[in-house]
Formats: sequence, C-alpha cells, structure tokens
Amino acid sequence: MAKAVRFHQTGGPEVMRWEEVDVADPGPGEVRIRHHAVGLNFADTYFRTGLYPAPLPAGMGVEAAGVVEAVGDGVRHIGEGDRVTYTGSPLGAYSTERVMPAGPLIPLPDEIGFDTAASMTMRGLTTAYLLRRIHPLREGDTVLLHAAAGGLGLIFLQWAKLLGINVIGTVSTDEKAAVARAHGCDHVVVYKREDVAERVREITGGAGVPVVYDSIGAATYQSSLNSLARRGLLVCFGTASGPVPPIDAMQLAVRGSVFVTRPALADYIADPVERAELAGELFDHVATGRIRIGINQRYALEDAVQAHRDLESGRCAGSSVFSL
Repeated sequence: MAKAVRFHQTGGPEVMRWEEVDVADPGPGEVRIRHHAVGLNFADTYFRTGLYPAPLPAGMGVEAAGVVEAVGDGVRHIGEGDRVTYTGSPLGAYSTERVMPAGPLIPLPDEIGFDTAASMTMRGLTTAYLLRRIHPLREGDTVLLHAAAGGLGLIFLQWAKLLGINVIGTVSTDEKAAVARAHGCDHVVVYKREDVAERVREITGGAGVPVVYDSIGAATYQSSLNSLARRGLLVCFGTASGPVPPIDAMQLAVRGSVFVTRPALADYIADPVERAELAGELFDHVATGRIRIGINQRYALEDAVQAHRDLESGRCAGSSVFSL
C-alpha cells in the first residue's frame, strides 16, 4: 500500500495524519508517479490552517520529484520511466506515490538529483518569475528582499548576483545574516534590532528601492511600503506572518505613486512554453553550479508534524526536503 500525509480538518500541525491510501491506474491525461523526494514549503501550512481553502479530507503538499511508473491515454510529453519534478495543484505531494495530471510535470535533467529538485522547484520557479518576469530590472539596481536566508531567499541572492542586481536582505538573527552574506547578499538588515525602512533609505541615499519582494505579509507590509522609491513596486508573494491588510489606494499616491501586486506562481507557469523557459533557465544555473541548492533540513514523510512545527517556529534556514 502507498502511504500519504492527509488532514481531515484544518488547524495546527497535529491535524496531519500518516495514512495508507489506494493508488489507482492513471486515467486519460494522468500519470502514476513514485516519489523519491518531496518539498516542504511554507505555503503548505496555508492549506493546513485553512487560509487556502481545500475540500476535506485532503492530501498535503504541492512539490515533489520522482519517476513516472505509468501513463494514461493522451499523455505525450512524459513517458514511463521519465525523471520528473513538479510544483502546483492538486494537493497530495506528501505521499510515496500518487496519480496526478500529467500537465504540471517538468522533465528533470539527469544532472539534478531528486532531493535537489524537490527542494527547489517551487522556490526556483518563483525566483525565476520574480527576477525575470515581474519587473524590468537593470544591472546595478538595488532591491529589498525579506527572509533573505530562507530557501527562496538563498536562490534569489545567487540569481540576483548573476544579473548584477544588488540586494538588501532582511533576516531575524545574526546567524541567518551570515548565511545570507555567504550567498551574495550585499546589505543585511537584522529586522529585530534595526528599522528596515530607515536602513534602506540610508543604503540608497534616501531614494528607496524600485522593488520590494515581500513573502512575510502582515508584519512587514508597512516597512516594505516605506522602503519604496517613487513609482516603486511592492511584490507581496507570501503571507508567512498573516495576510496583507486592506490597501488604501490614496496611501499609494501619498507614498510616491507606488504599486502593489500579489502574484501567484501558477499564473507564471500556466503556459507550458513559459514554464519550460523558466525551468530551463533555472535548471541550467543549478546543473552548472552557478546556483547552489543547500538542503539544511531533511525529514521522513511520517515526521511531517515535526517538520511543520520547525517551519512555523522559524527554526528552518534554507531549503527543507522529505527524503523517501
């Protein structure tokens, strides 16, 4: 029997259960995949808590890598025995094997291991659209990135360096500050003892930054707005501390005609051609070593409850993965 982590009600980490599940043969447009590694992402907690609604009972997780064991009718871009990775719905990645739509699957180069793929597909593709699609950054620009020592942050820092982008990164501790610097962060702000917006203005000669990348949400929204240059863009792509409060449009004008967007990765990889372009650029950087993926936390799938507790406590740095 296959096994999976599922939840029958929303709540804290304790609502997750390690259960036996039936895995059927794939239907038209589907594949059966055996996972070799599963990604652990903060977004997983949004489904578990109900912030992102899901019909119950539900599986957990949206990112994994493994080998295709069977394909259904009509599947053309993936074959039996192929190494693949994926990120996105439907829920159910926290499992030893599953049947799922073939559409989201991305062929995985032999040079990239399953653990590496599962720990960076979501974060890497998110970084790809943040740096390559959402704003026309120019070499020499300085941007602000919150959670610079997180799994996405460490990929972002390395990719930004390749593009000639300077990064001001926020972290919670001196230990995380050292990690961020080691991955190319130009200026590190320890937000628990420094005023982020004041430091940004100091670093930029009072101008502020053209883009702020904010995955924290409620706790950082105000400092993010205060860090923007005139006509700057606040990219709210996560809500680790809670949802961003309602936006007063007049305040955007008062703060310099600034912009706010709340993008979702799904809208940047919905087009198979664009997804392949972003994944190709990401995989090339990782396969050649220009971007290094450090896995700092490893768990067994049956230890998902502890993994979520660690994640929500802020004890995790860099990427985390469930190894099978």
